[in-house]
Amino acid sequence: MILDTLANAARYESLNSRFAKAFAWLRGFDGTQEAGRHDIDGDHCFALVQTYETKPVGKALFEAHRKYIDVQFVHSGRETILWAPLSAMREETMAFSEEKDAALWRLVPDATPLHMSGGHFTILWPQDAHAPCVVWERPGQVVKVVVKVAVE
Repeated sequence: MILDTLANAARYESLNSRFAKAFAWLRGFDGTQEAGRHDIDGDHCFALVQTYETKPVGKALFEAHRKYIDVQFVHSGRETILWAPLSAMREETMAFSEEKDAALWRLVPDATPLHMSGGHFTILWPQDAHAPCVVWERPGQVVKVVVKVAVE
């Protein structure tokens, strides 16, 4: 897991051959793009633009993926993403779905909160369980882009 700001994204581009394309797309994101999927490099790298209200921690679930690395970028608003190693997950609520590239678990008590506001991103690999979209101090509107980057 990596947490940083978009201003420092170039430092991480060598970690995956598609990260440079992902961060270039994020640098051009101005918040006016339509919600939904935007292809960057077909199924190898694509952006999911989202707008939502943050949710109480009691409604959060951990998720993890196998085929894709998440680059989650908050354009505007504030949220908490809870992080824990995949090995800490105990109570599965949804078995891994190949179609959704996700499995879900109930929260664990020793999760690490990642506080994200406009300009912050986090990189979450398959070993990083994460519960996004959680309230940070008070509910709020968030505009976020999740870039899905295929695991190499």
